[in-house]
Amino acid sequence: MPPTPTHTTLALLPPGASCRPAVARIAAEAGVELVDSGADVTVIDLTEPGGRSELERVRAAPEAVKQATVALVDAADPEAFARMAEAGVGDAVCRHLVEAELPFRLARARGRLLARAEAGARERDLALLITLTAEYAGSLDVETLLHDVTRRLAEQMDILRASLMVIDGAHGDGYVIAASDDRSLRNLRVELARYPEILEVVRTGKPVLLENAPMHPLLEGVRRQVAARGIQTIAAVPLSVEGRVEGVLLLRGSEHRNSFSPREMDVLSTVAHATAIALRNARLFERVRGQAEQEKSARIAAEERAARLERYEAYFANISEGVAVLDDQACVLTLNPAGSEMLDVPASEAKGKHINQITRAADDGLILDMLWSISRGEVRREIDVVARTAKGRRVTLSVCAAPTQEGDASAILSFRDVTQQRELAEELRKTKDFLERLIDSSVDAIISADMAGKVILFNKGAELICGYAADEALGKLNVRQLYPEGMAREIMMRLRSPDEGGHGRLNASRQEIVKKTGERVPVSMTASIIYEGEREVATVGIFTDLRERVQLERKLSDAENRIEESERNAVIVALAGTAAHELNQPLTSVMGYAELLKRKLNEKDFAYRPVDIIYREAERMAEIVRKIGKITHYETKAYIGEAKILDLDKSSAHED
Repeated sequence: MPPTPTHTTLALLPPGASCRPAVARIAAEAGVELVDSGADVTVIDLTEPGGRSELERVRAAPEAVKQATVALVDAADPEAFARMAEAGVGDAVCRHLVEAELPFRLARARGRLLARAEAGARERDLALLITLTAEYAGSLDVETLLHDVTRRLAEQMDILRASLMVIDGAHGDGYVIAASDDRSLRNLRVELARYPEILEVVRTGKPVLLENAPMHPLLEGVRRQVAARGIQTIAAVPLSVEGRVEGVLLLRGSEHRNSFSPREMDVLSTVAHATAIALRNARLFERVRGQAEQEKSARIAAEERAARLERYEAYFANISEGVAVLDDQACVLTLNPAGSEMLDVPASEAKGKHINQITRAADDGLILDMLWSISRGEVRREIDVVARTAKGRRVTLSVCAAPTQEGDASAILSFRDVTQQRELAEELRKTKDFLERLIDSSVDAIISADMAGKVILFNKGAELICGYAADEALGKLNVRQLYPEGMAREIMMRLRSPDEGGHGRLNASRQEIVKKTGERVPVSMTASIIYEGEREVATVGIFTDLRERVQLERKLSDAENRIEESERNAVIVALAGTAAHELNQPLTSVMGYAELLKRKLNEKDFAYRPVDIIYREAERMAEIVRKIGKITHYETKAYIGEAKILDLDKSSAHED
């Protein structure tokens, strides 16, 4: 599984074609090397002498060569296109458009090459996995098989060494059970402290890939040893069984191997998983094979134990849970009526069969792991096993298992059908997830609190309005902190009153919420009390942010005031203009007659002074009328007490 090649070569035929300088420049710009023969991509100039003979040679070439060939043809020569199609050439460019189109055609041919190389690599990966799977399934010599696996991985991935290591969690050690470069290596003990990459795999349960290994911070304590061995890249993949790391597949690459591609890491993970299963099965097989000689006596002993358990059969027959008694080979000795009904199998047919045969568990390794624990004297409780009965029904069994009191590996399994409970729990979980997503998607704030005021629900809308993060609010924030002083108590009184929406409900009303910063936010609030029977258990409120509405209302009010003032000013200006016009004519007459009288009277006459006063007062009135005629806005001044009158000077001052 070498890396997919990225270097591409190009050959131009005939070699002396006149377009060679242009093709060379285009190839250089595309990062493609121009060679004379053995190229990945071939360009044939059919407009040149000898081009047709080169095309004939391509006709006999493999399909991959044809698809990687680009023909330069004369647009005026329709037969050239026909010859090209007959030869199976992958692409064509008109000779006069070579500068514009050839870079694109080269890129497309290069893409086909890379895709074909990647497909070939995937085929090799698949062939390796199929081979390894077949060997795992058919070989009984596990030690030789594991060495062959590491050797093949080292050869096909072109690396220094591949090895398999099992972990002894109790003592913090590891044992190399196979290595690609040493067939005789078996159970070599190593200190895991010298392998930080393996410790990291055990800690995380995930593959670890170290590029430029001598400089990687994870290997800080062993850099000198890694560099001395010429190791450039390290890949460590866990051998996991039921989520527990039992071992590690370790690969080391030299300087010419810079990394492992994602595809290669996927292959290594698949090999590691198959190896982990093979090791687990090998352990089970060795345990069974080691006891083969005692099988007959064990069977007799199991039957004797079953006979001793007969005194319990009456009890087992009348309990609602299924009960199965197993021998040390996990075969059924007895199965009570409830278990027979749950598994749709008569007790007589179940007797002597392996427990996996009658449960048909979706994960047979789960029951085997349970029995392995029982063989060590452990008790397992409430393990969910998805089984399929003899009639094809899919059931979920909650299984408890324990060793018998006979002091051997026999076991008693009790199980009950929890299919409906688990389905209901799953439906409830989905409903809960949906409701949580629904609440979080609301733009309004939704806040719930227990009767002590502690916040128990705080959605994203509440975060935006109140300024608290959900982590800060849930279980830590008291709902009273979100209201002005005394408002929370008032709201509870209104909730318990039947006057505002009914008992335990509060219709929409305008309130204020106190943000984390202390700012008060106007909101529209609806609230209710949540009951369990007659008991109050919680409150919930829904808050709509009114800041934008309040701001809009303020703008509308300001606009209305301005319109009202504008209308008032317009009335005043119109009235002033009318008054000025109507008063100006009689005043002119008064002033005219007063002036005529003054001219006819002597200053010593008794009437002269009154006439002069009339004239001057008429002039003052004319000045007032002039100001009234120039009024453009409305301004007042204090008069008597709290009364106000129009300030003529200020209302017409800007005209002066």
